[in-house]
Amino acid sequence: QVQLVESGGGLVQAGDSLRLSCAVSGRTTGNNAVNWFRQTPGKERECVAATAGGGGSTDYADSVKGRCTMSRDNARNRLYLQMISLNPEDKAVYYCAAAPFGSRAAPFGGRPSSRPDDYNCWGQGTQVTVSS
Repeated sequence: QVQLVESGGGLVQAGDSLRLSCAVSGRTTGNNAVNWFRQTPGKERECVAATAGGGGSTDYADSVKGRCTMSRDNARNRLYLQMISLNPEDKAVYYCAAAPFGSRAAPFGGRPSSRPDDYNCWGQGTQVTVSS
């Protein structure tokens, strides 16, 4: 299993940019898809950006499409979420989540899952707050 630690959150103003980071460690690091979710109080956890790996494209939530870019640095075992033009609706706790390649979350040759229940490993989250 992998361990995930998010960082980079904070308080920013509307229109600002932010880059979140997820440090991935563990014996099976290279065998897992790692994706980004977020959650606000009273709402279900939302998948922000996800890929099933294998060179496939990244799916983005409609709410962040065009404003977010997910990238991965395999040499450093880090996943990033670059966000621009932040607005108050982006306020949430952001999580990275992992699941093995070939699982329901990241099927071989398929699209990644946006269902939180399909992921078996989560970080502790990092808070992003956007002031208007």
